Amino acid sequence: MSEIGANILLGFDTALSYSNVMYCFIGVFVGTFIGVLPGIGSLAAVSMLLPISFYLEPTTALVMLGGVYYGAEYGGSTSSILLNLPGTPSNAITCLDGYPMTLKGRAGLALFMTTIASFFGGSLGIIALYVLAPVIVSVALAFGPAEYFALITFGLVAAATVAQDSPAKGLAMVCLGLLLGFVGLDLDTGVPRFEFGFYELHDGISFIAVAMGMFGISEVIGAISVAKHRPFNQKVTFRSMIPTRQEIRQSIMPMFRGAGIGGLFGALPGTGPSIGTFIGYSLERRISKDPSRFGKGAIEGIASPESANNAAVQTAFIPTLTLGIPGSATMAVMLGALIVHGITPGPSLMADRPDLFWGVAASFWIGNLFLLVLNIPMIGLWIRVLKIPYRFLYPAIIVLICIGVYTVRETTFDVFLVVGFGFLGYILRLLKFELAPVLIGFILGPMIEENLRRASLIFRGDFTQFLMRPISGILLGITFALLLWTAWTIIKGRRRKLTGLTNED
Repeated sequence: MSEIGANILLGFDTALSYSNVMYCFIGVFVGTFIGVLPGIGSLAAVSMLLPISFYLEPTTALVMLGGVYYGAEYGGSTSSILLNLPGTPSNAITCLDGYPMTLKGRAGLALFMTTIASFFGGSLGIIALYVLAPVIVSVALAFGPAEYFALITFGLVAAATVAQDSPAKGLAMVCLGLLLGFVGLDLDTGVPRFEFGFYELHDGISFIAVAMGMFGISEVIGAISVAKHRPFNQKVTFRSMIPTRQEIRQSIMPMFRGAGIGGLFGALPGTGPSIGTFIGYSLERRISKDPSRFGKGAIEGIASPESANNAAVQTAFIPTLTLGIPGSATMAVMLGALIVHGITPGPSLMADRPDLFWGVAASFWIGNLFLLVLNIPMIGLWIRVLKIPYRFLYPAIIVLICIGVYTVRETTFDVFLVVGFGFLGYILRLLKFELAPVLIGFILGPMIEENLRRASLIFRGDFTQFLMRPISGILLGITFALLLWTAWTIIKGRRRKLTGLTNED
């Protein structure tokens, strides 16, 4: 216990430095601002601020990007409640009861409850990070190259299948990400791979170009084509935010259950916060004495998913920092930021850089307090932001993205890359492909290749040794079972479609 206490004190000593507090505030503020804009999302928000992080210390960079992440997830609920336009995918469920409350003139209460539930869920998620991370690290220290190869393989397959509407498309996107990650000089032989005569690709495809193109420009293009400007004209006063005693009682247990569900799914590699919010909402509706209230302005329909959302955001850092496996696509961006800084996330991170690990964890408390203290009085500001016409706002964001990409390596080639990946991402979105597995595959591709080569050298080319070792064998067995389940799901779905077409004939 004394060691944990010392680590917590070290974390707050690091997090409370002037620069870390300032950049935490900047991250939370900018993240909330971008999250308020319909259709942009936390992934695009983190990608947009990624170039700035390369000019900061690694701890400060992760503190800022973390603030952007949970700030954007909070801000996304504002447009969901006021305009029925989700700011992030995980906030889509908030529209179901948040917007009906706005139509009833109770937008202030819905926004206030969102803030409280987000802070509550985020706090429980941080506690889970403190408790679970040391346990996972103690187990992961026994991992070798074979175990890491099996774990990364499982993470890739899980990211492609578990959280996707179409597992086959998810696997295809993971493969695309792996191919992009293999571009550049081979680390062992120095032979160029997939560079097509462009010497600029000898160092590999710019991570910034992929992230900001596919999850910045493509999101903006998609938002422009879908979102119609809907100005919000209701007046939100502080008095309208105060809940009744009955509403407080109705919200407490949903916040607990939502935080538990969100924290659990957020810690699973590749799942992200969306699954937890949908399951939390479904659970509240199922156990409610009057399910008919949901979809008409039930306060539980806001408290549970918003608590689950922010709990999942915090626990997504657990597999990212302790195992080097991103808990979500947004965490893959942060993983890439650390790698660019020369820091390899994994079991040794907590021992090698305790100031970074515990400092980032402590900054989450500060960031969540910023969200709680700032956003209640600043709701009027976010409402004014929603009144800015999108035809002015979104082009400005695209220009800033291009400037940010150029400043990292100061080459116009990266600007062309980010534009190209932006249009590629938009086309893939139109074809109903999920983009998150691309980034996860891009980040983990070089890592899976490196560990496979190391394990092959150790085993002298005997690949049966992967199955003989307990941890790697179990992980590969689970991965194979997941692939079989995915194949069965695809076949079953096609049979249903064929049966439906036959019945129509």
